[in-house]
Amino acid sequence: MIETHALTKRYGTTTVVDNVSVRIPKGGLTSIIGPNGAGKSTLMMLISRLLPATSGTVKVDEMNVVNTPTALLAQRLAILRQDNHISVRLSVSDLVAFGRYPHSKGRFTHDDRGHIERALEYLGIISLRDRFLDELSGGQRQRAFIAMVLCQDTDYLLLDEPLNSLDLKHATATMKILRRAADELGKTVVLVLHDINFASYYSDHIIAMSAGRVHYEGSPNHVITAERLGQLYDMNINVHELCGQRIVTYYE
Repeated sequence: MIETHALTKRYGTTTVVDNVSVRIPKGGLTSIIGPNGAGKSTLMMLISRLLPATSGTVKVDEMNVVNTPTALLAQRLAILRQDNHISVRLSVSDLVAFGRYPHSKGRFTHDDRGHIERALEYLGIISLRDRFLDELSGGQRQRAFIAMVLCQDTDYLLLDEPLNSLDLKHATATMKILRRAADELGKTVVLVLHDINFASYYSDHIIAMSAGRVHYEGSPNHVITAERLGQLYDMNINVHELCGQRIVTYYE
């Protein structure tokens, strides 16, 4: 379980995460949704210790992330940021191999190579292993980065807007892969998403934020309602039942 208590992040007089206390259950897929500026990405950065908190605590399986050794934390939690651009020219296999660094420190073992092969296979990109990242489409590149964090073999996978810049087909394929990782590999997958329908369809748990605070938290049926989403996004939102799923339409 990931647990935050009174977590706050300020920049000067501006508060971007405001006294957030949440419990992200172990296992399954949790989506963090909300309008721009809600504090979603900042919350994820605080959880992963990529940003220092102004106050409050974050615990991952009872380990306080502030004083947990970096090597140990990197073996329990992997994060894929929005800005996952790499300036050096790397092949797909080289990129995926970075996921083993917390375990091998670059001295790859037979076990490390097995993890790399399984990650490439799981993401369906074995045929791309020798291609350079700058030769790939956006969807292929995103699969390579997901393979990298999967190769890290952590209990928790945190992905900040993994559907950013993907078309509908590749976004759907990405969500299916992450859902499989939760169901088949027992990973706890935590996503920042802007697409409410993807969050509704694929998530077990949803955290809805606005203005740095958590407004709603729970199952899709609990969070995905016209009234709650309307308040969250400050607009007219309709929620429909379709094949047992809640589908959202919105327009102004």
